[in-house]
Amino acid sequence: MEHLFSDRVQQVKASEIREILKLTQMPDIISFAGGLPAPELFPIEALKNVASVVLDEMGKEALQYSTTEGYDPLRSKIAARMIRAGVKATKDDILITSGSQQGLDFSGKIFINPGDYVLCESPSYLGAINAFKAYQSAFKEVKTDHEGMDLADLETVIQDTPNAKFIYVIPDFQNPSGRTWSLERRKGIVEIANRYNLVIIEDNPYGELRFEGETIASIKSFDTEGRVIYLGTFSKTFSPGIRIGFVLAAPTLLNKYILVKQGADLQSSTLSQRELNQYLEMYDFDAHISKIREVYKKRRDLMMETIREAFPASAKCEVPQGGLFAWVELPKHIDTKALLIKAVENKVAFVPGGSFFPNGGQENYMRLNFSNMPEEKIVEGIQRLGKIIKESL
Repeated sequence: MEHLFSDRVQQVKASEIREILKLTQMPDIISFAGGLPAPELFPIEALKNVASVVLDEMGKEALQYSTTEGYDPLRSKIAARMIRAGVKATKDDILITSGSQQGLDFSGKIFINPGDYVLCESPSYLGAINAFKAYQSAFKEVKTDHEGMDLADLETVIQDTPNAKFIYVIPDFQNPSGRTWSLERRKGIVEIANRYNLVIIEDNPYGELRFEGETIASIKSFDTEGRVIYLGTFSKTFSPGIRIGFVLAAPTLLNKYILVKQGADLQSSTLSQRELNQYLEMYDFDAHISKIREVYKKRRDLMMETIREAFPASAKCEVPQGGLFAWVELPKHIDTKALLIKAVENKVAFVPGGSFFPNGGQENYMRLNFSNMPEEKIVEGIQRLGKIIKESL
């Protein structure tokens, strides 16, 4: 039956992260692999109350079909939060999606023809790479440092790539590198996109999880021509299981997303949207996020401290100011895919870094998640990894 499959599906491969996540089902594995929030921080008791209110007071509506755009009160609350972050927005600028991953998939469907180029950071988010590859895209990686994309290199790449469609970036606590863009780079990328008539997709799952330092204005806040598409989600600040994300874009662009959403699944879960909206009305969401930040900062600090103690001096790791991930660079001759096999034998897991480079050739990196493991397991797991790395050296 292979000949019946489309060319598009033939080239889709299993996500390395999703395959590795299967390891987390083994109770004796210390996993730094997935981008999982800490489950003990999920507001379970609050959600029990919220679910009762929703079903008691609006059960018939909550279990019925609703509009593609999403539940108006929830969209209004998202718009209000975006205004607080410096982005001009109303509910009419927002489409509710089934997680921000759906926004990535829709972006590929809307913009990419086979052979078109996506311009991205180097490294970039594996889930986005796979979503865009499904539409037979190619990739140009732009040089990236601790301040974000190198804008001079971006301009050179654009000039050499006539069929570039959009620039994909994660400017806050990037997955996988944990880096955060400077204000100057954020302003500069908008100027370049305006000059070359390109769209920017700003993916921001982690922006509210800042542990220290000043919040930096989003790229969308500098958008003067309606060419920045902002993807947000409640997966990292509330619960990934409810699958609520959103697209914020100018009307011409948002319309395309709405049409694609109608063909994909008609709408996101009516029940989940109303439950989330009710939670935002009944509880202090900012206080909930503050609690998450406090726990994750402690785990990040502990992971960084243990890496400094247990890893060889040749291992390089920038300290992220927020988010979920630490990004470790090892000497060039170390292949972290091979290292993972040894690690799993020692009951510890991570994500090899090579897959985050869409054009390959960088196998000496590893991504470590610090949000999901309790403190004692962070110390034990990093010590195991340090021993394995030293043996490999």
